[in-house]
Amino acid sequence: MCLAVPALVTELLPDNMAKISLDGVSMTISVALVKNVAVGDYVIVHVGYALSKVDPDEARRTLDLLDEARGVPLAMGAAR
Repeated sequence: MCLAVPALVTELLPDNMAKISLDGVSMTISVALVKNVAVGDYVIVHVGYALSKVDPDEARRTLDLLDEARGVPLAMGAAR
């Protein structure tokens, strides 16, 4: 099963790319499908693409549920 999960945008890169922090790991994804992405935004990420922006409170609630489901903290960088 594949999940789309919230991730924090930590850096904007050229060519509609961005760095995100997910579970303590920095990854590069495409943000071409989402308008006006900024550093500090949370986006829903699936297979290397941001699909939409998500409210920070909703992102944190989702991450908390994922933490609870797997029994291990899901770190999202310092913003969490």
